[in-house]
Amino acid sequence: MHTRTPRLYLASTSPRRRELLAQIGVTFETLSPDIPEHVLAAESPEEYVCRLAAEKARAGLLMLNEIPSDETILLLGSDTSVVVDGTILGKPQGQEDGLAMLARLSGRSHQVMTAVSLINNQGRQQTELNISEVQFRQISSAEMERYWFSGEPVDKAGSYAVQGLGAIFIEHLNGSYSAVMGLPLFETAQLLESFGLSVLQ
Repeated sequence: MHTRTPRLYLASTSPRRRELLAQIGVTFETLSPDIPEHVLAAESPEEYVCRLAAEKARAGLLMLNEIPSDETILLLGSDTSVVVDGTILGKPQGQEDGLAMLARLSGRSHQVMTAVSLINNQGRQQTELNISEVQFRQISSAEMERYWFSGEPVDKAGSYAVQGLGAIFIEHLNGSYSAVMGLPLFETAQLLESFGLSVLQ
């Protein structure tokens, strides 16, 4: 008897995550669950990104109605945080905040933590965490301002994008480029395979 291929949904509207998931050749649809993104008391950055990735996947599954009992549905959630000195740098709240983030990252290394979580409609869920180290060169105030006014940092965690103009500040990256971009493809492919969705068809 032929087993039906699981149907995959990405619980994110991020263009970068869509692009990365498409890169590994799997077919998927997107959902946009809305969950609060606040750090809980005494929650570490690692716990925070893992919890959010898992909650996004669960919230995405709840958005689907009338799933046939013989069909396997997979929901993929992911969350990325830029972390410096144990502090999460979220999306900038405006120009002043964005420039302050860039100044904080200038000339030093920081961590990018990206969690990916997969859940199926039988209730099985697994979450993986990737931590990459990113070293920035010294950035002048003039460069920071020019970069801000390019518009790129406005909606990016840590106020920069590795796949865009922000790449010129990165002296060294130790870890996963795709994870820094928003979706760790190694861990994602491993999860999909373990849940019965073959990446290499």
